Amino acid sequence: MSEKKDEKKVQKMKYKRLGGTGLKVSELCLGTMTFSTDGKGGWGLPAANESESIAMLDRFVELGGNFIDTADVYGTSEDLIGKWLAKRSESNPKFRDSLVLATKGRNPMGLGPNDLGLSRKHILKAVESSLKRLQTSYIDLYQVHRWDADTPLEETMSTLNDLVRCGKVRYIGCSNFTARQIQKSLDLCKAKHWEPFVCLQPQYSLMCRATEWDLMDTCTEEGLGCIPWSPLAGGWLSGAFKRGMKEPPKESRVQWAEAIGWKATDWTTQAEERTWKIIDELFKISEEIKASVAQVALRWLMQQPGVTCPIVGAKSLKHLEDNLGAYKIQLTDDHMKRLKDISEMPRPYPYGIGR
Repeated sequence: MSEKKDEKKVQKMKYKRLGGTGLKVSELCLGTMTFSTDGKGGWGLPAANESESIAMLDRFVELGGNFIDTADVYGTSEDLIGKWLAKRSESNPKFRDSLVLATKGRNPMGLGPNDLGLSRKHILKAVESSLKRLQTSYIDLYQVHRWDADTPLEETMSTLNDLVRCGKVRYIGCSNFTARQIQKSLDLCKAKHWEPFVCLQPQYSLMCRATEWDLMDTCTEEGLGCIPWSPLAGGWLSGAFKRGMKEPPKESRVQWAEAIGWKATDWTTQAEERTWKIIDELFKISEEIKASVAQVALRWLMQQPGVTCPIVGAKSLKHLEDNLGAYKIQLTDDHMKRLKDISEMPRPYPYGIGR
């Protein structure tokens, strides 16, 4: 009896509508770029092994999470999720329908000229391949990973529309688009009476606030949900970094970024005074409210206007448990202002005009 009572006391995640749709998603989305069957994540990123990955998927669902994000280029992530779904569905046939499963396509999946991009040929092949790896008959949210200047927009959007109409995809979204690219896509769909994008997956964190310059306005005005990736800036805001460090920890996301030249989160580009000021403030607030640095950074993003749910990832169950604790805390207006002020970025022309 006591165990059952304790289970009822567990605070679970709340749910939010994804943009202007009626689809309900958990206030945190589980990112699986570091989940694998072989310890190798997307783009060579160090990843959790199969048993650890499955443990994190189970724990996420146990805490009320229903929104899981992956991509065809995330190593063996889709294969692992497919195995997990099949296993859990053996004892619970409704398990798959209880989840909102998102994946992405656009990046190279082979060496041929048609093994990438947003052409009708590649999209249809990518969707069929993802369905097979995920062991499911439909994808809840299919997102184009980035813009494709080599393919007519009409070809891309009509293909995505067909996938929704035939039932293989429920909703469509985009990632890493500019505001102009989003608006152009939405206007075309409106004119053609095609299914439009319902959400954007952008980079957004205390260290990357350029997303606020026009992307968030576009999402708000057009009714798109926002599911930010890299909310901890590739590990910079995880609590593992402090002022005075001379190099990134070994086997960290930042060391990986440095090795491949990923300037968005590498050491050479990001180890600057603005970064250390943000981290200093996060540590101060974390001490004030007795929460981890990662939880404070995530909570700041969760409380931003227009944000549906940040995508959190981890390489271990311990790290995931800490990150997920963000849904249990709340930041005051003073905390939000302090973090906003310390993380402001200089706005290039024309974004700074008239502000």
